Amino acid sequence: MSKSKFGSELKSEVLGHPAGLFLLFFTEMWERFSYYGMRALLTLFLISAAGIGGWEWTPAEALTLYGLYTGLVYVTPIFGGLIADKITGYRKAIMIGAFLMTAGHASMAFETEATFYLGLALLILGNGMFKPNISSIVGGLYKDRQEKKDAAYTIFYMGINAGAFLGIMLCGYVGEKIGWSYGFGLAGIFMFLGMLMFQFGQGILGDLGLKPKDDGLADIPQDVIDAEEAEKVDPKVEKDRLTVIGILAFFTIFFWMAFEQAGGSMTIFAKSFTDRILEGGAASAFVIVDTIITIVPLAVITYVLFLLIKATYKKIPLAGLCIGFSFLIIWGLAGWKVVKDSNTVAYEVSYMATIGNGSYEVEYLKDGETVKEIIQTEAGKKEGAIIHLKNDKKEGLVVLEKKEKGSIEATILKPTFDTTIIRTDYKLADNDEIFILDQDQQGSFRYLDPETAKGVDQRSNATVVRKKDKQIEIPASWFGVLNSLFIILFAPLFSKIWESRFNPSAPIKFALGLILLGLGFGVLAIGAAPIENGATSAEVSMIWLVLAYLLHTLGELALSPVGLSYVSKLSPARLVGFMFGIWFTATFIANLLAGLSGSMIEGISEQSGLSVFFGIFTAIPIAAGLILVLMNKWLIKKMHGIK
Repeated sequence: MSKSKFGSELKSEVLGHPAGLFLLFFTEMWERFSYYGMRALLTLFLISAAGIGGWEWTPAEALTLYGLYTGLVYVTPIFGGLIADKITGYRKAIMIGAFLMTAGHASMAFETEATFYLGLALLILGNGMFKPNISSIVGGLYKDRQEKKDAAYTIFYMGINAGAFLGIMLCGYVGEKIGWSYGFGLAGIFMFLGMLMFQFGQGILGDLGLKPKDDGLADIPQDVIDAEEAEKVDPKVEKDRLTVIGILAFFTIFFWMAFEQAGGSMTIFAKSFTDRILEGGAASAFVIVDTIITIVPLAVITYVLFLLIKATYKKIPLAGLCIGFSFLIIWGLAGWKVVKDSNTVAYEVSYMATIGNGSYEVEYLKDGETVKEIIQTEAGKKEGAIIHLKNDKKEGLVVLEKKEKGSIEATILKPTFDTTIIRTDYKLADNDEIFILDQDQQGSFRYLDPETAKGVDQRSNATVVRKKDKQIEIPASWFGVLNSLFIILFAPLFSKIWESRFNPSAPIKFALGLILLGLGFGVLAIGAAPIENGATSAEVSMIWLVLAYLLHTLGELALSPVGLSYVSKLSPARLVGFMFGIWFTATFIANLLAGLSGSMIEGISEQSGLSVFFGIFTAIPIAAGLILVLMNKWLIKKMHGIK
């Protein structure tokens, strides 16, 4: 790349690529961290009870909003790209988008109705300015090195998945374990750090992306140029190829409508219908595996970061400082998560109390509500109230007693000397210790020292706790990381297959993606079969979700990268941008339909069962895939030689 056109800054290289690629890699990584981190919490926050900070929306309401949000995210990039092309240039558009998204995450952290909707609006607008324009600069880095572009976009795509992986894992964990505001806020912190990093580091990009139109970013692949030359003498070829794009775009609607259940109905299935509690050896094994899949990818990305800072610290020192500081935070969070999970234990609890003389006020709670939520209910604010708790198929009673300083203590009671399991992060020093549920600790178990315990031990609300075994509860949001993890693991395999003699045509790849997606929902339909119609909670094995995410990811790898490639190959050069707009419009429609169809989960499961609900998402993609198989030869003919 010539110095006169882009400046000497572009000569710095990392792993054989311009250092600017890795600046864009980490900027995109933090943006995807924030997007997927927030998305992992959105549905869970909306449907959770008020006692743990949620809004208690019905699944139908939550999934409708989810579909509207994720759909609009795919519309605004069309306008963001136009604004960058005509007015701001790509780099200013990226900064505007990053600022809007940072403000959006900060707004959501306040959790009021007004700031919540404002935050969503800012995120939608910010994504529109950010998303299309950072990809454009990646292309500009390789204008004179077309042979390295595929590898460059592969690296960039890994940044996307690394951000999604870390965002879902850490924002989801913090949001569920500590509080929703902290999860939403964490997403905003890293969006802010990514914005600062890009601001301080963009000098390494030379003149790329500074001005609209005349910055050298118009980058048309040679195969598109060749296709356009052919079309000049045959308008029918152009029409046929555009028809193929339209048909493939139509079939992507069926794919993404089902695939986007991941953040909607599949998240609800993970929260309310999956047994996420592991004990003993299984819990220990999960902690080890989760530690490995947390630390190893983070270590690899940190190594790449080290190479970037080493190559550029003299040119963009403030950018290196920002990215280094952000990784210190990430490593701190990862270490805290590992230690927290390693120290989680289970307890056998003997209830020594009696119910009382029947003069207490009794209120029944909904299925699935937890001890945390009890003291936040209206009944929980009344002294002497007894609340009937039904959770995880274990029934108990909670008595609330007003204390001297105005606090309210709640203790689980049982009419008999029964046992149950309580999860907490406190370690036991002796075999027997006393814990009382404390309102000030928002549902945690407060340890009473031995001297205090001697007096409390004889009271009717005393609880004797004995250590039982290691136990861990997997956050419902955790399953979302499987998609990014499986992409990282299987993307190289798919790349090798597509380069081999087994490389099928585009319609067959699309069909394969749709069929694999449908099979994933078929697995969920089998797993949900034992759940009774209308049930609001259950405890089916988590293996069904793991297998579903595996099949869905394999389907995504077969379809998603292929779709973008064929839009560029089949479109005439003058219509490439427009056809990408059509492609993303199909994704917008799919996300809206995902929310609307997912919102039917309650009605369908009540009438016919969850198995039927997931069976619908099994049948539709598989049927669409089989139709594409039948259309394969006709579509290949319509491509007129494009492979």
